[in-house]
Amino acid sequence: MESVRHYAHQEVTQDPPVTPKQETDPGKGKQQKKKKAYVPGLLLLLPILLFIFGFFVVPMLYILYLSFIYTDSPNATNAVFSLKNYILFFTDSYYLSSLWITVKVSLYTVLVSLLLGYPVALTMAKSSPRIRGYIALLIAAPLLVSIVVRNFGWYLLLLPNGTINSILTSLGIIDSPLKLLFSEIGVVIGLSNAYLPFMILAIATSLYNIDPSLERASAILGASPLRSFFSVTLPLSLPGIISGCVLVFSMSMSAYVTPALMGGANVPMMPVVAYDQINNLLRWTFGSALSYVLLATTMIMVTVFTRGFEKSKFREVFR
Repeated sequence: MESVRHYAHQEVTQDPPVTPKQETDPGKGKQQKKKKAYVPGLLLLLPILLFIFGFFVVPMLYILYLSFIYTDSPNATNAVFSLKNYILFFTDSYYLSSLWITVKVSLYTVLVSLLLGYPVALTMAKSSPRIRGYIALLIAAPLLVSIVVRNFGWYLLLLPNGTINSILTSLGIIDSPLKLLFSEIGVVIGLSNAYLPFMILAIATSLYNIDPSLERASAILGASPLRSFFSVTLPLSLPGIISGCVLVFSMSMSAYVTPALMGGANVPMMPVVAYDQINNLLRWTFGSALSYVLLATTMIMVTVFTRGFEKSKFREVFR
């Protein structure tokens, strides 16, 4: 058998050594490609960014500027840059009570919407796709009607001689009509009717993502349906609950039409008071300060609420 010989003159092919410059070049090329890939996306976002900047950011900054301008009267020329508008708000019991009423009514609206909306959302999650579509259609149907029309409908129902009081009186449940209109109860009813669909859809979206096998596993381990709900379904649906609560609370804090029609002067919520200051009393600067106090209060409460849940024992759910 002939042996294999290796000769020194045979060439050995191997890759040339990589210099440091060659090692860094591919990385730079990838970065340049990524930058080029981002350019078309930024160009597509440019129109909406300009729209938001021109019609939201600039007006909000101008309102913030106006909130620091103080004048003795609407026609006064002695405008000064100061904190007197904010000092006036926090030293006047009427405006502080208005802020408290706004927060209280908004929290009641969140509670009512959550109690009424969660069973509906759970029913949607447990139903077949066909039934789920019908329920979603019924939920979204009121949104096709103007909020003013819906409020006038509730207006007729909540009158002292309206449908609700007439039924309760005829059944002998009450002796005298209940004060449902121009009260906090009437505002809560109107706001809950307006924002209930948002709560239902937010919770239902979270319930759709829960694996059904988890509930079956808890049943196999001996958990009752009630315990399975509180141990599995409810904790896993917390992201949807938090989203719905934040959404309903934020919209209730800034609502104007419903408090103006259903509450009137008896329920002076902050948006109504700010509107009255700007349009009726022509106190633009003080109305701007009221607007920013309302905005700051909403942002602080929403941030504390969400951060509290994210750092609680259910923090794993939010990851």
